Amino acid sequence: MPGLSQARLIEVETSILSKNDALAQGNRRVLKALQVLALNLVSSPGSGKTTLLCETIKALGDAPLAVIEGDQQTSADADRIRHTGARAIQINTGKGCHLDAQMVGHAIDDLMPAPQSYLFIENVGNLVCPAAFDLGEDAKVAILSVTEGEDKPLKYPDMFTAAQVAILNKLDLAPHTDADLDAYEANLLRVNPGLTIFRLSARTGEGMGPWLDWLRGRLADKRAPR
Repeated sequence: MPGLSQARLIEVETSILSKNDALAQGNRRVLKALQVLALNLVSSPGSGKTTLLCETIKALGDAPLAVIEGDQQTSADADRIRHTGARAIQINTGKGCHLDAQMVGHAIDDLMPAPQSYLFIENVGNLVCPAAFDLGEDAKVAILSVTEGEDKPLKYPDMFTAAQVAILNKLDLAPHTDADLDAYEANLLRVNPGLTIFRLSARTGEGMGPWLDWLRGRLADKRAPR
């Protein structure tokens, strides 16, 4: 923002995040009342996020779910999601580099998720801005591919610190690269020792079982009487 001092920039950013957090808490209350498991899928472009989401939806079968799809332009990814039979709503952010809680709140109102269902929020492809914006989700799921470099978690620590789950995708490409999968995991855990990590290939289905088991287990926790 031209003409603003550093102190004023920090003040503006703090105000924006504070308003977003209040709206996110509102989203969280709505989703909790419905016992909906909401997951915020974050990654850089090209990680295979949409493919993973499509294959996850197919594997979950007739489980009730809905998708909020975030992109700067086009409805291509939402169209892919709808092709699986899932309900999806597209949010185009224009020049914006992330979804925020207000956008997601409006989408939740439009989608009206079923009680005891999954809500997948596919964020804009970006490993910086989405880290700071709570959407009211239960967990951020950070996705990276084996082609992105083992140092990715170290370069973007805020995102992987904010995430509860990391998925190392495109496992089928690992034999064709010099990717060190153990180094990927070591760097992820160096940034966030509490991360749950899955290695899988959305394209071939290798490793999808543990990820799907985790999803089903988290939804079962939502349904458990308190």
